[in-house]
Amino acid sequence: MASSTEAEVSNWSVSSVWRSLNKPVFVPAVIIIAAALVFATWFGRAQGAEAFESLNTAIVDTIGWWYVLVCTLFIGFGAWAALSKAGNIRLGRDDEKPEFSLMSWFTMLFSAGMGIGLIFWGVAEPLNHLIAPPDVTGDAGVDADGNLIASTQEHIADAALGETLFHWGLHAWGIYVVVGLGLAYMTFRRGRPLTVRWLLEPVFGRRLIESWVGHLIDIIAIVGTIFGVVTSLGLGVQQIAAGLEFMDWAESSNTLLTLLVIGITAIATFSVVSGVDKGLKWLSNINMSLAALLALFVLIFGPTLVLLQAMVSNAGEYAWMFPQLMFETSANYAGGGTEGGWSADWTIYYWGWWMSWSPFVGMFIARISRGRTIRQFVAGVLLAPTLIGIFWFSVFGNSGIYYQLRDGIMVGEDGAVSTNDSLFTLLEQLPIPAITAVVAILVITFFFVTSSDSGSLVVDILSHGGRTETPRLTRVFWALVEGASAIILLTAAGEAADAALRVLQISSIAAAAPMSIVIVLAMIGMIRMFIYDGQNQPRYVRLRPHASKTALVDTAREAAGADEGPAVERNLRTLVSRQGHSLSRFLGGTSTTLAGLGREAGRQGDDESSSITYDDMVFAVHDVPASATAVDPATGTIAVDEEATPDSPITEEVFDTPEYAESAAGWQYESEQIYEEVVGTGEISTVESRPEEDEQQK
Repeated sequence: MASSTEAEVSNWSVSSVWRSLNKPVFVPAVIIIAAALVFATWFGRAQGAEAFESLNTAIVDTIGWWYVLVCTLFIGFGAWAALSKAGNIRLGRDDEKPEFSLMSWFTMLFSAGMGIGLIFWGVAEPLNHLIAPPDVTGDAGVDADGNLIASTQEHIADAALGETLFHWGLHAWGIYVVVGLGLAYMTFRRGRPLTVRWLLEPVFGRRLIESWVGHLIDIIAIVGTIFGVVTSLGLGVQQIAAGLEFMDWAESSNTLLTLLVIGITAIATFSVVSGVDKGLKWLSNINMSLAALLALFVLIFGPTLVLLQAMVSNAGEYAWMFPQLMFETSANYAGGGTEGGWSADWTIYYWGWWMSWSPFVGMFIARISRGRTIRQFVAGVLLAPTLIGIFWFSVFGNSGIYYQLRDGIMVGEDGAVSTNDSLFTLLEQLPIPAITAVVAILVITFFFVTSSDSGSLVVDILSHGGRTETPRLTRVFWALVEGASAIILLTAAGEAADAALRVLQISSIAAAAPMSIVIVLAMIGMIRMFIYDGQNQPRYVRLRPHASKTALVDTAREAAGADEGPAVERNLRTLVSRQGHSLSRFLGGTSTTLAGLGREAGRQGDDESSSITYDDMVFAVHDVPASATAVDPATGTIAVDEEATPDSPITEEVFDTPEYAESAAGWQYESEQIYEEVVGTGEISTVESRPEEDEQQK
């Protein structure tokens, strides 16, 4: 084990840190990020608000259908993985316990995944769908004269929440399930480095994954992660500035935005240096607690009864919207009064955005999910955040719609919804808005901090080739890169700062196109691995050498014609004796009872306080395909043709890495080596002496 001095050198020594980096990934990624910042700043200043329109239109027209299709398939994959035999596979060694408690695990994955998005869009998105609904829900049809029959206001309000939940529910987290589950499985189960490239080993093999193809995959993941975090950081500080301006504490300006970015980056740097098990876990727990308090405050002091009814209604609306929208690619706005298409502006945009974030969020979720089973992983990542989303949007979204329908104050005079101001406008309708606005600003800030430091941690892991423990120096470097990039975009682009951020945002969505192919291939690889692992995973069954005790006693009573007495006891002893003889003939020359074999085998470790019983034997049963069995002509017994058994989709090679040593594959390899050295060479006896015999020999 390294001393404290050695650990300090490995963390802060520039030369040692440089040697530890995967330079074919790190150097190109840094160059691309720098070039993208220059381009986004120049293009945003030169073209203004129209800078991203052509690219956005091209994405929607060419590959929007693909985004919609694959994101729905990802949900099917998650359901299959959880409900099949693969759900029992543990992401680590078979006896490994989860690294984090359930509450800490959930708060971290939720904070990194989309916690900030719920704050940003919790009030604004349902209001947007209220005033500009899609034609699939906003138009009820046409009458006999061909005139449009519009939906009622109440129907549109209900549908607005269903459409919002569709964007923030199973589809978003289904993308994270594929990437996060694949990374956790390949690293903690199979011992591969924690990088995106190894998701494709079951498809392409190790040789190609370790070539330039693998480098390119990791570079795309790094660049997409940085773009996503930087864009969100820039948009987030604008919302924080709006909150400060709402409270008359400051006036929004580039100077204020810069100071906010510096403050958030400083906190994120401290957190990322502390590590996942300290700073990030503490911040996530604190932040989720504050967010829960804010939601409960709105629930209690807002239109409580309306919100409680909405929670049930919204769950139904989501279930109703899901089959309507999951394959919808070309929905327009109701009435056709708004330029562009609803699917393009919302659904396709969201799916691309989630996929561009999937390397970052998926890797982070994988990093904190060691020790959980696949079923636990899918249930936690897919279902739990969806339920929280229903609660959150019911509280904030329905509150915003309630005050808009009642007072008409949530939408501006121009008919537009201010994303930055809508949350604070809602809080203004409730008691103590000055205090709740401060809590909201803290929640927004901490959500961005957790996104920034988790993004820095993930990018650092990628730049080190998948090492889960990386030097603090490079963690700080990536945190500073994120902060500096946000400042450059907010200041250098001047009044076109929004356009520059939008260019990066759309660029990251465009980067989701190649990333979507990677995720689909990863899904295919995981299906192959889970089928193989399921076929080779033992099923543990208990074999009784006799019928149940209740059945034996009942039979003895029936034969004796009484409930108790000597006749019942004689019949019971006779039944047990006959059963033993029958079992002896069935098993040949083996022990008369399996139970006796079990007791003998376990006698050496007998202890009155032991909870292990030997009345039943437990066996590990492996499924063998019928095509791999054959009858031995010499003995008539069934044998297994090892060459006909399923082959592993990946090579069973040994990695000289800490990740491999701690994985299930590494643990199995080490155990097999020890077994071969001791048992295979005959260094121990197959029948061990009993403790009392050892004592007599002494």
